[in-house]
Amino acid sequence: MVLRRLLRKRWVLGVVFGLSLIYFLTSTLKQEERTIRDRTLLQARDPEHRIAWRVRFNLGNSSRQITQCRNSIQGKTLLTDELGYVCERKDLLVNGCCNVNAPSSRQYVCKSCLINGCCSIYEYCVSCCLQPDKQPLLERFLNRAAEGFQNLFTAVEDHFELCLAKCRTSSQSVQHENTYRNPQAKYCYGESPPELLPM
Repeated sequence: MVLRRLLRKRWVLGVVFGLSLIYFLTSTLKQEERTIRDRTLLQARDPEHRIAWRVRFNLGNSSRQITQCRNSIQGKTLLTDELGYVCERKDLLVNGCCNVNAPSSRQYVCKSCLINGCCSIYEYCVSCCLQPDKQPLLERFLNRAAEGFQNLFTAVEDHFELCLAKCRTSSQSVQHENTYRNPQAKYCYGESPPELLPM
């Protein structure tokens, strides 16, 4: 009862409004500071940022010892390592590389990929993208990427990371931001989007 009477007084409402306004302004200014700081960090990146491209070699007859491999990690049954090999999860070695002697291991697999570079299986997309002959295609993509889109790929250090990101985050694969253009080929590394399938 006393609280209701107190809230009806204009000066109490004024204080509540004033405090709300102060909170709103400080939150907005802090957000603006974060935005400016993020822009500054992005602009400070080297504009001549170069990707380390994978050099072709055959692990089977190479004298180079691979001590550790990165791989695509999230596949339930399949994985792709940074050498372009796709293998079943059970054929993954402790160092993260696919066992090249396992019957399931294949290098540069484009099995489920269409001509436009869109694949139905993420691991095949990454493996196909890692083919050395795909380097010019990926360089064209990086050179033509819009400014905002290019910022997404500034953290990418090499060919493997670029293929992981390109296959995973292709906005060309979706229509209206919530529907795949082609649900059978939604992982893309290529330049052109998947063909739009009728609903």
